[in-house]
Amino acid sequence: MKSVKLVLSIGCLIFANLINAQIAELKSPNEKIHLQLHENDGKISYDIHYSEEQFLEDSPLGLKTSLGDFSANLKFISSEENTIENSYDLNRAKVSHVDYKANELVSKFVNENEDTLFVYFRLSNRDVAYSYKLKSKVGRSNVKIFEEASGFNLPDYATTYITPQALPMTGWSETKPSYEEEYTLNGKLGEPSTYGEGYTFPALFKLGENGWILISETGVDGGYPGSRLSESTADGRFTVQFPQEGENNGIGDTFAAMAMPAKTPWRTITLGESLKPIVESTVAFDLVEQKYEPSIDYQMGRATWSWIVWQDNSINYNDQLKYIDMASALGFEYVLIDNWWDNNIGYKRMEELVKYAQSKDVDVLLWYNSNGYWNEAPQTPQDKMNTSAARKKEMEWLQKIGVKGLKVDFFGGDKQTTMKLYEDILTEANDYGLGITFHGCTIPRGWQKMYPNYVTSEAVLASENLIFRQDALDKHALNSTILPFTRNAVGAMDFAPVFLNQKMSRDQKGGTIRSTTDAFELATSILYFSPIQHFGLTPNNLEEQPDHVLDFIKEVPSVWDETIYIGGTPEDYCALARRKGDQWYVAVTNATKEKQKIELELPMLAGKELKHLYDNKDKTAGYKTAKIKNNGTLKIELLPEGGAVLY
Repeated sequence: MKSVKLVLSIGCLIFANLINAQIAELKSPNEKIHLQLHENDGKISYDIHYSEEQFLEDSPLGLKTSLGDFSANLKFISSEENTIENSYDLNRAKVSHVDYKANELVSKFVNENEDTLFVYFRLSNRDVAYSYKLKSKVGRSNVKIFEEASGFNLPDYATTYITPQALPMTGWSETKPSYEEEYTLNGKLGEPSTYGEGYTFPALFKLGENGWILISETGVDGGYPGSRLSESTADGRFTVQFPQEGENNGIGDTFAAMAMPAKTPWRTITLGESLKPIVESTVAFDLVEQKYEPSIDYQMGRATWSWIVWQDNSINYNDQLKYIDMASALGFEYVLIDNWWDNNIGYKRMEELVKYAQSKDVDVLLWYNSNGYWNEAPQTPQDKMNTSAARKKEMEWLQKIGVKGLKVDFFGGDKQTTMKLYEDILTEANDYGLGITFHGCTIPRGWQKMYPNYVTSEAVLASENLIFRQDALDKHALNSTILPFTRNAVGAMDFAPVFLNQKMSRDQKGGTIRSTTDAFELATSILYFSPIQHFGLTPNNLEEQPDHVLDFIKEVPSVWDETIYIGGTPEDYCALARRKGDQWYVAVTNATKEKQKIELELPMLAGKELKHLYDNKDKTAGYKTAKIKNNGTLKIELLPEGGAVLY
């Protein structure tokens, strides 16, 4: 009997292996990333290894559509491999030139109706990406995609740095979700999210000593909804989820409606032994194309912004003169004038204010409310950005008086109809030479390349919370070691950094109290990437800060030719280097409440002498020169919640 059982067991094992057959595989150009594609009783899945370690276990693929079910009962037809090589330039990003090389696997399946599903995988040396394409046997012209079976099955020991999906029509004047929730800190898989609706992209996972993995998406436009991750199963499996029904006050469907043949956005997976590939990844741009030509040569730069510290009462003519003058004194390119300007300054006087700013070589950016009837936010101007007719009329006036860009706020959803609103605003704004910043919004998904007048997005628990909440300010240093590896890794992030007031108020007698050092604050202008960087400075800083601080602020760029991960991990420290032309800027921040001594490895600066802004004992920013050793190393000391800048 034992021998019979043994034969049966071996037979069952062989049969199981045949059922869960590997039907294709693909390796990255350097062969460190290895993808395997499986078919199991009509269901398809994939797994990923990096340097022989498993980074994703067997993870599902497929779609459920009006054309039929492409998540089960599929028949594998064929696979083919291609080599992808593409070089391109960017002018509003963390790098200016990319040479993209990847290996591509295209696998063909048919469902029971003999309609076709193509699964595309691309593997570069630091990223895996996949998307789907549908074709109808009988030539149907459209399809609805109701659900994605797409999943990511993390190893059981993985831990999380992920942020929960907010409930719809909650938060300030019912404007959520807006990607403004807090991150888990080395959380366990399987723990329920704060609101029970899963997690937003991007999602960072630590795989013990084996490395890190960042999951996100790119290429989402008006033809598809933005997606998120589901709740995690106990063993760490997440699936792609579409928006919640209640987003945007219930306006629009939660699913995708597309013309045929239908091609979905890309799911992206960046992985490696350290956080270096995550910081340096360009996968959000590698897989998308520019949608239209820029109508003008859009200029990026730095901006002053009264609202962030001086708040609503500063939105008046005289206070804006002060911020224009500060921008001029610092050599900044822009001033941002926020909500209520139409009431407090008025359209006629705004024309005068724009002329005054231009006389100081400063251009004006203006705030707008996005809303039609999808939120209750009272701030004006309202009903100027929600319809094409209203937009064109307003944008014609803006172009006429010389305004250069808009900040549009309060979107509150990721449905396809909302994604179309983003795209429509961008497309029409380009006709009038207007750059666009989004707030109260979704993450950018390749938009810096797709839309030439797209500037930046908030989509983060940004610096306004440093003003509103002491607990947010207390976590300011901590978050500086999370955001570069999560939100900012996938696209421009309008956090709005650099606060040099100790108390966050106009009179500096009240308000939240800052515990970070001045050198830390200066470092965030490099650490946080946004093509137009909105600084949290106030006019008194010009008199209070030493020349070496102001000199740095006057020259720090906002767009970069190269970005390099130097060191650090979440909850510890972060060190990044960015290059503009032949000038390097290195930023270091300390997340902890303890002093840190850090040895930086800077081979590109070996033997060079740099300016070093460091932590004085009183938390002001000191200045000295630092000589990088011939082996490319430099030891620095940081105060608790401190920082350093080398340039």
